[in-house]
Order: sequence, then C-alpha cells, then structure tokens
Amino acid sequence: MKKQPELIRGLGLIGAGAVVAGTVIGTGIFLVPSSIARQVDSVGLVFLVWVVGGLLSLAGALSYAELGAALPEAGGEYIYLRRAYGPLWGFLYGWEQFVIGKTGSIATIATAFALFLGYFFGALNEPLVGVAGWSLTGAQMISLGAIIGLTVINYLGIIVGGAVQVVFTILKIAAILGLVVLGFAFGDGRWSNFTPFFTAPAGAGTLSAFGVALVAALWAYDGWNNLSMVGGEVRDPERNIPRALIFGVLLVAGVYMLANAVYFYLLPLEAVITSPRVAQDAARSFLGEWGGVAITVGALISTFATLNAAILSGARVPYAMARDRLFFRHMADVHPVHRSPAKALLLQCVFSCVLILIFGQSPDAFDRLFTYTIFGLWIFYGATTAAVFVLRRKEPDLPRPYRTLGYPWVPGIFVVV
Repeated sequence: MKKQPELIRGLGLIGAGAVVAGTVIGTGIFLVPSSIARQVDSVGLVFLVWVVGGLLSLAGALSYAELGAALPEAGGEYIYLRRAYGPLWGFLYGWEQFVIGKTGSIATIATAFALFLGYFFGALNEPLVGVAGWSLTGAQMISLGAIIGLTVINYLGIIVGGAVQVVFTILKIAAILGLVVLGFAFGDGRWSNFTPFFTAPAGAGTLSAFGVALVAALWAYDGWNNLSMVGGEVRDPERNIPRALIFGVLLVAGVYMLANAVYFYLLPLEAVITSPRVAQDAARSFLGEWGGVAITVGALISTFATLNAAILSGARVPYAMARDRLFFRHMADVHPVHRSPAKALLLQCVFSCVLILIFGQSPDAFDRLFTYTIFGLWIFYGATTAAVFVLRRKEPDLPRPYRTLGYPWVPGIFVVV
C-alpha cells in the first residue's frame, strides 16, 4: 500500500516567531491607541493598559507553550481540547473555527486590507456589478484577490508560506520602528505631552473604563495562538514552539510600547483621543502628507502579513479534524509535491470568499465581519488554557519538554480574566 504524503517540519525558530509576531501586529497598533485613550483619558493609564494586555497575552503564551511542546501536532487547539476534554470539544472547536473563527478572521483582515488601499483609490467602494439588489465592489475584489493570492502561496508549502511570513513581518516591524526613530529624531514633539502621567481618577467608572480599554488592547495582541495550529510543521518543536511564543509576544509588546511612546511624543493626549488614525496623524505631524502615505503603506504590509499567517495556520485545523474523521475526509489529503494541506487550504479559501461576498458590500463590512468573528473566540482560549490543568491531572506522565512558568498562577489568572 502506497504511503500517503505527510506535512513536513519546514518552519524553524525564525519562521515560527514570524508567525507569532506577524499575526499579532496587524491593524491594531495603527487604530486601537485612540480607542484606549478615549476610555481612560490618561497617558499613564494608556501605557498601563498595554502593559496589562501584554502580560495577559504572555500568560496565555506561556500556557500554550507547554501544550505545544508536549503535543506538537497540526491543529493546535483542536488537538489540546480533544486530548483534554474528549472528541466533542475538539469537534465543536474545529467547526467553530471553520464556519466562524478562522474563515471570518481571514475575511475581516482581507476587508481591512482593502480599506487601507482605499486611502489611495477612493472609488473602491463603488459597485462594479449589480444583480437583483446584490453588488460587487472594487474593495470586495481586492479582498478576494488577496485571499486567493495568499492561498496559492501557501498551497506551495510551509517553506514558501513561512518565507513570505518572515519577509513581511520584518518589513512591518521595520515600518513601525522607522516611525519611532524618525519621530523622536526629527519630530517636533514635546515631552510635556507625557505630563501629568497619571491624572486623578474620574470616579467609580475608572475601573470599568480600564476594562473596556483592556478589551481593545487584547484585540491588538490577539493571534499569538496561531503558531499552535502549525505545530506539526515546526522543526525541533519541543524547543522552538515555547521560544517562538514567548519571544514573539515579548517582541510585540516592546514594539507596541515604543509606538505608543512616539504617538504621545508627537501628539498631545487630546489629539490621540480624537484621532481615528493615530499613526497616520503622528507621521503627518512631521512628514506632511508623505507621512500619511508611508504609514498607510506600512499598514498594508502589516495587514498582508497578518492575512498570510491566518491562511497558513487556519487550514491545519480542518486537516487535523479530517484525519480524525470529524471533517470531510479528503481535507486530510497532503499535496504529494508541496506537502501542504492543499484541499483544506482551498476549502478555507472558498468559504472565506463567500463571507466577503455576503458581508463585504456593506459600508460597515469590517465591523460586521469582526462582530461575526469574535463570537466564541475567548471561550476557547480559556478552555484551551485550562487544558494545562486537566492534562497535568489526566496525563501526569505525558512528556513535557517545557512546563508553564509560574504554574498554577499564570494559567489560572489567564483563565479567570
């Protein structure tokens, strides 16, 4: 009997780290700071929100690192949930990811990519084709093209997809750090914008406002878990998965803190609060209109890398489910040459494109897709992190090359929050 081709471990430490950082650094750092500032109305509290969000994400990453090192298989969270709670939890998670979570996320990111491109081409939202009340816009065409193009790239295998991820992750981090360096070196900023660092609490609503702001920060930190889905393709996973998760989250947190520092150096708190696109306004403050153009290009690169990581990682869940006969059987097929989950990638592409066609013609397509996607996401984050406790008790002899630092407090705090 001919042996079926399998996925290869073609993702090294740098590639794995690029999946973490490249997924997390998306549109959030360009848009979210003003939302956080509006909620807490204090420079110091803005930074505190980012610090707490980073620490919570690190707590989750430390917990996932134990699971990923112990169970380095394609499918990530699906594997952990099935192993800890039984096939039903794996089944529910996998179908939620395919119908809502991952395909919805891909459609949302692709829509954001088209929105940023609209900075240069204002007519993208004009209908190109209209039939019986349904229309296809230029923005939808851009979103569809981005999804299809990156699916083709990842169809060629983990080495190709991983290389694209590394290149665009480096470019996006360089763009943000470029703004930081140029802003501090040449910007007409004021250190007085940081004072008073902490303003007096406005009342009992401060804690509530902090919580709302923290949700926005956690959205900007979201995506570090994607590495778990390609665990079966990481070289030396017992060492590289924990390292990539931990260092990736720390790198993102550092970049976010530097970006916020330059925002407040160039713009007063009031300007950050009222700015819909704080990164562009910060760049324009010392580079003029070319600054806005440069930041928009950086946002396009950032969104492109995030979309690539989502497509690369997402197809591994239906692939893993199909191997367990919980999904369409042919989705477990691996391309004999490229060694990619080819059919799972194509099905994921089709369903993501369908979501673009359904939701994408609306003026508020991004918000509608984001709302559609976010449902259930954090329930499975909490359940997966709790699997650290369950598997410690259920399978005490399971080899664990890495054990969660600060157990049981670190995973416990993440689950509670």
